[in-house]
Formats: sequence, structure tokens, C-alpha cells
Amino acid sequence: MGNVQVRTRHTPAFGVARLLLAPGEAVQADYDAMLATSFGVLIDLRPKGRGRGYSAVFTAPAEGGWVDLAPSLPGEVYTVELDGLGGWCVARGACLAASVHVRQDASWQGFRPMFGADHGFLEHVSGQGAVVLASCGALDVVNLEAGVAITVAPTSLVAYTEGVQTRLRAVSQSVNQSIRTGEGLLLDCAGPGQVFTQTRRAEAMAAALS
Repeated sequence: MGNVQVRTRHTPAFGVARLLLAPGEAVQADYDAMLATSFGVLIDLRPKGRGRGYSAVFTAPAEGGWVDLAPSLPGEVYTVELDGLGGWCVARGACLAASVHVRQDASWQGFRPMFGADHGFLEHVSGQGAVVLASCGALDVVNLEAGVAITVAPTSLVAYTEGVQTRLRAVSQSVNQSIRTGEGLLLDCAGPGQVFTQTRRAEAMAAALS
């Protein structure tokens, strides 16, 4: 269960993830991220709602197969393996693909101290199998020891391990704030755990490339 193998190429600038599927194995991803598949891979499209395009489940045929995926903006792809014990908190849009045995939950109870009953700029992933993350620009890994803390701009955040302690606060009361985008907010992170950040901001890069 959840034994998807991931091979990456063209990193760190233009990352592509090739997901190698055993016979009958499946992965879930945003359909717009698909570049190509081996012949015979079954693609099951599922509307995301409100005109937001489609998610897809890719299932390998009897002989197995592969799926090539890439983020819409230049950057790196990085794989984390979930063992069924601890999860990750991932910035919305940063999860490029995941095993079908991985649960993605924007309403995770652990977010309530930060977001209340609303959906914020994070989702929680748990279960067993591979999760492929995409960063805008290069991906930095920060290893936090117990008691060590950093402050991250939410727009630069990719993911952090479930055990990291977090606090969300305003940069200033004089600027607009949004828990859905992280605008005008700062995220304090305290170890132990890992924090992944990206070296470019998606909005700025998209504007520069348009």
C-alpha cells in the first residue's frame, strides 16, 4: 500500500516528477500538472468545484506505468514519505501529487487555533505513501531543534512537520490580513521538526512571467 516510487529530473529550476506505478496502483494529482503518461494509464477526472478545474486519479494498467507531473511555475519538486504515524502541514497548492492512501484535509482540527472554523492557507496530509511537494524557486529545508524558533512569511512556506509548534500573528494592524492567503501575516514556528520554505513567491513569479 502506498508504494509509489518517485523519480525527479530538471531540478532545481524546472522540476518534473515521474511517478512509477505498479500494476493497478493509483495516485491523485491536479490534472493541469500532467505532462504525459505511459500508454494505458487510466485518468479519472473529478471537478474541484467553482470553476477551479479538475483533480485526477491516475491508475496504472495491468503492466504498470508512469505519470509525469510538473508545477505550473519554475521550481523544485521534493518527495516526503508518510509512514502512517505523523502528518505534514502543507501550503495550499504545494502538493503536486500524493498516493491515493494519503488524506488531504483543509479542516484538520490542529489548524483551529490559527484559523478557527475557516479554511486557511494550509492543509494537513496524513496516511501512508508518497507526497510530492512543489516549491516556487528552490526549496530550503530548515531543521529546528527543540526550543529553536523562526518566523516565516506564509507566502514563502511550503510545509512543516505536524509536531512543529506554530503561532499566527499580524505583521501590523495597519495592513490587510487574510488567513486564506497569508497576506499581512507572519507564522512563528518552534521545533522540534522540519520547515520547508521556497525562495520565490508564486504571485510575483507569475506576474513576471505573464
